[in-house]
Amino acid sequence: MAKKILGRYSNERQHWVGDGFPVRSLFSYNTLGAHISPFLLLDYAGPHTFEPTDKRRGVGRHPHRGFETVTIVYEGEVEHRDSAGNGGVIGPGDVQWMTAAGGIIHEEYHSPGFARTGGPFRMVQLWVNLPAKHKMAPGGYQGIPRADIPVVPLPKGAGKARIIAGEYRGAKGPAKTFTPINVWDLALKADADVTLDLPVGHTAMLVVLAGHVTIGDGHAAGAADVVLLERDGRDVDVHADGEATLLILTGEPIDEPIVGYGPFVMNTEAEVRQAAEDFNTGRFVTPTA
Repeated sequence: MAKKILGRYSNERQHWVGDGFPVRSLFSYNTLGAHISPFLLLDYAGPHTFEPTDKRRGVGRHPHRGFETVTIVYEGEVEHRDSAGNGGVIGPGDVQWMTAAGGIIHEEYHSPGFARTGGPFRMVQLWVNLPAKHKMAPGGYQGIPRADIPVVPLPKGAGKARIIAGEYRGAKGPAKTFTPINVWDLALKADADVTLDLPVGHTAMLVVLAGHVTIGDGHAAGAADVVLLERDGRDVDVHADGEATLLILTGEPIDEPIVGYGPFVMNTEAEVRQAAEDFNTGRFVTPTA
């Protein structure tokens, strides 16, 4: 049975995170709430072309608690450092999966090499919620290089899928997750047709990052559009009107309250206030796993 489309969402308004990330928030729990659980937010940075510079572009030290951040780079390079001593540079095709959980302070900048050369920049950052029993777990970090992400050819030569998390057509993604989720990075050829088999009961979204597609019975979606699907049903038909890049997100919903303020996403207002107090008094960071 085909999944029905619940809505299409986009955002033309761009804001800067620091001086290195020109971002559009394509969806957020502030507006869609439990409908997108276990996902919280997706920021699409770029496309943008940066001039060469000797300046350090990005965003300085800032905290997170209660969730995970997933950064996928398409163009450019990002350098990460955090309070647990983790870090590294990720470039096109690489993924950084950071578990803030009980508390991480980190910073994100363009790599020194990319800053010196400049050029096109494009990435996404996804926030994934954690269930209450894991919100205060030790923090963690998964640096996932492009070479470690399995690539699956799509049926009928439609293109290819990179399996970052979850499983598709027998290929398992390298990311370790707290709850069942799928993150698939699809590159579709022009005029290709593909039917995606998605888990029944999962929240499911198609994020169009580049190109234009037609979904189901004629629903159009272009770059920076998010299509939210119902949890019932299994199949979704996608036609690529030209070459297209899509991010497929599915996840088992977390049926718990969501209370967030800035970089903290917890279950109650008291927990959010505690997170702010812990950060301000230096009791914020938990041991890493």
